[in-house]
Amino acid sequence: MLAGSAIALLVVLAALFGDWFSVHALGQDPHTLDYLVINQPPSGHHLLGTTGSGEDVLAQTIAGARGSLVVGLVSALISTALGILFGVCAGFFGGVADTVLNFITNLFIVMPVFALTLIVAGYLNNTGTMTIALIIGVFGWAGGARSLRAQTMSLRGRDHVQAMRMLGESRTRLVFSEVLPRLYPLISAMFLHAVIGGVLAEAGLAFLGVSSPNTISWGTMIQNAQNQNAIINGLWWWFLPPGFCIAALGTATGLINFGIDEIANPRLGAARRAAQQAVKAA
Repeated sequence: MLAGSAIALLVVLAALFGDWFSVHALGQDPHTLDYLVINQPPSGHHLLGTTGSGEDVLAQTIAGARGSLVVGLVSALISTALGILFGVCAGFFGGVADTVLNFITNLFIVMPVFALTLIVAGYLNNTGTMTIALIIGVFGWAGGARSLRAQTMSLRGRDHVQAMRMLGESRTRLVFSEVLPRLYPLISAMFLHAVIGGVLAEAGLAFLGVSSPNTISWGTMIQNAQNQNAIINGLWWWFLPPGFCIAALGTATGLINFGIDEIANPRLGAARRAAQQAVKAA
């Protein structure tokens, strides 16, 4: 979990202070075009080389963290909120509410989400960062809602919840005081999964040409590299850094998720420590 948190912290710092660091520490503006140094390999002056427009790849990679992370976080907040709303309400209230909300959830599950996201994003004239994040979040909540519904139904039937209902506690109070606190580990896992899902979706949309031309992100970097045949021309320094950053962020969210699982379920941590001791003993 510490390793994952450290990687995630680096990405957050790059998103917050990336432009300042690039300009003042590296001496490279990620938005500056210099056609005298196009497609230059890594060197002392350009540590990760330059693009086909003469932009510094390292500066763009650092600046791209902001665009990708904003899409990931905003889309994750939207999808997690919708997942909680549909999943918890369906699982706890049951009856007609469960039937209607579960039908909507199943409808979104069987939809070709990425294809619909691509169509909607391509249809809209304004495909800015927030628009893309909104579209990804609206279409990406159903799987988490299904898991929350199942867990909520289990919590609803426990003795202490039933006893509190018999004592006159309102359903709303039971949801916020008894159900949601016990769903925090699952909600955290949903959120982390949605973050990297949003980053990957943004990269996929950008690769297919649906992105904001005025925003630097890891996805737009890969798109620009693809448009100028960087892979065919062997310009590996152009597309590998953003791809590596996406993979690193995915690894970070996975490690943090494993740590949350161990905290929420002490048995997992005990089993892991026992396995490590067995390996050392052997």
